[in-house]
Amino acid sequence: MYVTPQKILLIATSLFVLLPVGINVKKILNENQKIELHNQRVKEAQECMDAKQWKCAENNIRSLLLDSPENQNLQLHLAGILFEEERYEECIRYIEGLQFEHADLQYLLQKSKQLIREKQELGIENSGHFRLEFEGNPTRMDVMEALSVLEVAYDSLGGLFHFYPEDKIHIVLYKSSEYQGIGPRPDWVGAVFDGKLRIPVGLMQSREVYRPILFHELTHAFVRAMTTSNIPIWMNEGIAQVIDGSKTGKARPAGKTPTLKELQTPFIQESRTEKAELLYWYSEKMVQRLLSYSAEPFRAFHDCLRDIRELGIDSSLKRHFGISEQELFQAI
Repeated sequence: MYVTPQKILLIATSLFVLLPVGINVKKILNENQKIELHNQRVKEAQECMDAKQWKCAENNIRSLLLDSPENQNLQLHLAGILFEEERYEECIRYIEGLQFEHADLQYLLQKSKQLIREKQELGIENSGHFRLEFEGNPTRMDVMEALSVLEVAYDSLGGLFHFYPEDKIHIVLYKSSEYQGIGPRPDWVGAVFDGKLRIPVGLMQSREVYRPILFHELTHAFVRAMTTSNIPIWMNEGIAQVIDGSKTGKARPAGKTPTLKELQTPFIQESRTEKAELLYWYSEKMVQRLLSYSAEPFRAFHDCLRDIRELGIDSSLKRHFGISEQELFQAI
């Protein structure tokens, strides 16, 4: 399995130290500016890769390669980015032109060829917004139905948030647990978004079941594309539930009121279905209340997510909705 290469360890050190007489200070300052720009590109490239924002990552890696064209670590990163962007033919050509060997490069080479072959066998053209992987021989009908619903959802979400992801969203249609992601999952979990939208093929047999699920998980993908910051789980799950609409208006599930901390912790760690339902209910109610404080609620939600990195959660919530996280929780 391909794993993103190690961190980009290319941070340069400042040249501005105790200067002997006669040294050109202006030249040293210019060198320091170059170093600062270099370090900023390294930082941005790493943040973009961590957030799986591949266009951003590619731009920064290519810029770094201009200064260090033979750096194998950067070359390995670029090959991985081309693969993640579904540019399989370009990925193959790039790897075959490199002057070194690496196990990850061999994996990317083989996987790129496999995915090209799978698409040809299923008669699937490249999707403008989604990158597909298949496991367990799904039918072409299943694949095309999933893509059809996802394209509708993509356009709907883009219009709501006034935002369209720059990168393709990675989908895995699977039959076996091998492709459901890392670690065991509770029985109540259906499809999952963990950087990839993982859809069990069995869902495609019932439109009334899979349509809200695909809208729900695609919302998570949009949220991921809107910010590189970690956001509270209630905010992520709440907006996804508001969008999918499958549980809107349902009565409060039985059980003790959760704490705000529980609503900030990944719900997938909760093995009890009843408790998970309660956490989801509170999350949806919190986001519904939050959206009611803005005349343009979904655009404000996008702007709030964008500003969390700089302002933090409370300051961003107050700027765009006029309420803190604790105040919102207490209002439910």
